[in-house]
Amino acid sequence: MKDKTIALAGNPNVGKSTVFNSLTGLNQHTGNWPGKTVTGAQGTFTYKDTRFRLVDLPGTYSLTTTSLDETAAREYICSKDADTILIVADGTCLKRNFNLILQILSITENVVLCINLLDEARKKKISIDLEKLSQMLSVPVIGMAARSGEGLDQLRETLWSRGSGQTRSADRPLCGLCQDAGAYQDNLQYAELLYRECVTEGKAEPHAFDRKLDKIVTSRKFGLPIMLALLGLVFWITIAGANYPSQWLTLFFAWLDVHLRGLFDAAGLPALLLNPLMDGIYKTLTWVISVMLPPMAIFFPLFTLLEDFGYLPRVAFNMDHALKKCRAHGKQSLTMCMGFGCNACGVTGCRIIESPRERLIAILTNNFVPCNGRFPTLIAIITMFFAASFSLGAGLISCLLLTLVILLGIFMTLFVSSLLSKTILKGIPSSFILELPPYRIPKFGSVIIRSVLDRIVFVLGRAMVIAAPAGLLIWVLANISWNGSSILTHCTEFCDPFGALLGVDGVIVMAFILGFPANEIVIPIILMAYMAQGSLMEYDSLGQLHQILMDNGWTWQTALSTMLLCLFHFPCGTTCLTIKKETGSWKWTAVAFLLPTLTGILLCLMLNGVWHVIS
Repeated sequence: MKDKTIALAGNPNVGKSTVFNSLTGLNQHTGNWPGKTVTGAQGTFTYKDTRFRLVDLPGTYSLTTTSLDETAAREYICSKDADTILIVADGTCLKRNFNLILQILSITENVVLCINLLDEARKKKISIDLEKLSQMLSVPVIGMAARSGEGLDQLRETLWSRGSGQTRSADRPLCGLCQDAGAYQDNLQYAELLYRECVTEGKAEPHAFDRKLDKIVTSRKFGLPIMLALLGLVFWITIAGANYPSQWLTLFFAWLDVHLRGLFDAAGLPALLLNPLMDGIYKTLTWVISVMLPPMAIFFPLFTLLEDFGYLPRVAFNMDHALKKCRAHGKQSLTMCMGFGCNACGVTGCRIIESPRERLIAILTNNFVPCNGRFPTLIAIITMFFAASFSLGAGLISCLLLTLVILLGIFMTLFVSSLLSKTILKGIPSSFILELPPYRIPKFGSVIIRSVLDRIVFVLGRAMVIAAPAGLLIWVLANISWNGSSILTHCTEFCDPFGALLGVDGVIVMAFILGFPANEIVIPIILMAYMAQGSLMEYDSLGQLHQILMDNGWTWQTALSTMLLCLFHFPCGTTCLTIKKETGSWKWTAVAFLLPTLTGILLCLMLNGVWHVIS
């Protein structure tokens, strides 16, 4: 069997990842969310007698600039590693794609051009003469609508039949037309000619709907309110929709617990092994799954729907001015949005930021926005201590208060980003091209598959790997006694003076420390310590939990301080490992650990001081 390497190139937002996924199926590791394709995903597929290796290059508008994306794409194209360059272009706005197409053609003659999104072009009354375009460029041109599979078979056949061509001047850092300013002008003129000869617009303004909608969602008057309203709606759907699946999972794991214990008893497993296994590892793992899986299963598909629809670049546009004031990068708003689902994913998403300085700022501050692992604690405290006093609309009040808490996290992200950019990470904010892609109707099947495989499984898998040994440690601390009390009790008593300074107690401090592997287990650890139980505690209702907390001295101030610590504390174990991987530095991982922790401590000290003055 023959082997061929295909490099997939194109502008951002042309459906390049959709073409990649359509060709490779599940034989790849990639995802169409910010940061993933920057590293160059790879996949394989077989057609007839040939095995194809597909390399997904970073989306780029040009090969002449010096950003990480353009440099990576240019170096790979000039390297002769690929037998064929498959260029994906957007059929709805072909003119701005021609610059990159002509630059690549100046480097290599072995190119296949894929005009994608033809279904969207037809809706906009845009007609493209593919045969004439092929003649003028002297390369095969395939029309596609990758999301529906249109043109996919023809593309496979063309890639199979295409022989290896020649790469021109590949030893030069930038080749052919790319390097010459006069040639660049020739490119623009020839692009105009190509568009006039090969593209027919049936409407005077084919993008009129997009422009009208953008005047609303990106306006100074309505842009931010619409963004906040959508954010609140996503959180409300996530919160309301996750309750019942979480309860069902809890009941299922409780039923499974009984049967597993019976099975282990029948097998003669000694209590010395059974108790840490079931009360430690099993209960911790199942609690993380019950609390973490349902919100992720709702949030990530909603996030991906907004991405597919084309709204997320508008979020970056609306936030760009505020982030520029902080000397940070406009794309940081996208990584913040990802952080709401999982801070580890948000940190990985920072790869889309070209500037190393601004990328580092985004990584260090991503934990200031709460992930879905912290939502259960925040929601429970808000509902019990603040929204419960409203007889009508308690659910709506809870959602509004949660949104205010999240806005505090966003404000602190901007504040700390500005502080970093003026101190240890000084620099001038870089400029970047932000394309507002056409609005599109999302493909729900693709959204579900991508959300489950690329996000939910990834995040949940990492959390479980870290939560299992943590469950064993928690069980050991709660069940091994010293001087008549468990080690956990001694630890909480040791932390009591420090907790008093923050307006909480030693149990709450220890719960956050032991919750380092997974934020979801903070409340169960608090219950376990208060009830002097040897394993993580579950609660039947918020009313029962509220009574337990009140019996152990909780007040409004305790609740507020705990919320601040929940919002501002060190990243979880999964996120810390991701930060280390992305930065390659334990020093910056330590900074990312300390920044939110010190912020939370300072805010709690201030709140406690004010509380004592007014009480």
